[in-house]
Amino acid sequence: MPIMIMRTKNRLPLRRILITGATGAMGSALAEAYAQKGLMLYLTGRNVKKIKAVADRCRLLGAAVDVRCFDLRDEPALRAWIGEITEQGPVDLAILAAGINRNIGPDHQGESWTHTQALMDLNLTATMVAIDSLIPAMRGKGCGQIAIFSSLAGYFGLALTPSYCASKAALKAYGEALRGWLAPEGIKINVIMPGYVKSHMCDHMPGPKPFLQTPRHAAEIIRKGLSKNKPRITFPFPLNLGTWFLAVLPAVLSHRILRWLGYAGD
Repeated sequence: MPIMIMRTKNRLPLRRILITGATGAMGSALAEAYAQKGLMLYLTGRNVKKIKAVADRCRLLGAAVDVRCFDLRDEPALRAWIGEITEQGPVDLAILAAGINRNIGPDHQGESWTHTQALMDLNLTATMVAIDSLIPAMRGKGCGQIAIFSSLAGYFGLALTPSYCASKAALKAYGEALRGWLAPEGIKINVIMPGYVKSHMCDHMPGPKPFLQTPRHAAEIIRKGLSKNKPRITFPFPLNLGTWFLAVLPAVLSHRILRWLGYAGD
């Protein structure tokens, strides 16, 4: 049986893929979606047992796998890990999927600053540190692709999850800016904006969860979108259209719609 090599738009084979948050529902599903012979996967996550299980499944699919377990908020450790990998040259694709969520609580008491800071440190700062560490090697070779996990919640802030929405809105804007800067140098930047995907994190999010996706289905949508180098990979329809409208409608109307749908904090 011939080995299938996935190719990017510029006809270069995808041989080295880095994924953060590989123990999460989306990160693990993406690792398995890409795993095949001739591919090197660099995976990181904080749960040792889960990351080993993901790595084993990817190896059964034919991929070579390198696993590291550490807290991405440890900036020196994160830079050192990426530095070791990029010493051999830029990765073909980096998928930055690590993230957590917080909410204002069942009694709407609000988010604690400790939790807010931890969320921003992981969702936003660690992602930006990873990108800053990846870009030099990519610019040196004039190639590479970085997929940044935002969310449909990045279009308009939800009263139930203020800091989560803030982190995802920041990543959306950052990714769009990077794409404009780095595209002329041959580097692809893609912003991934999923809706609700079945996971432990999603199960603990308050509010309705319309158009819930399975991690495997979401991973396939993302994989196809990255292969086409879509600037934004948003799904599912029509939730992506609805959240986009929240951003362009007058804010007074958007807040009324969210209260009607059950996403209000009052």
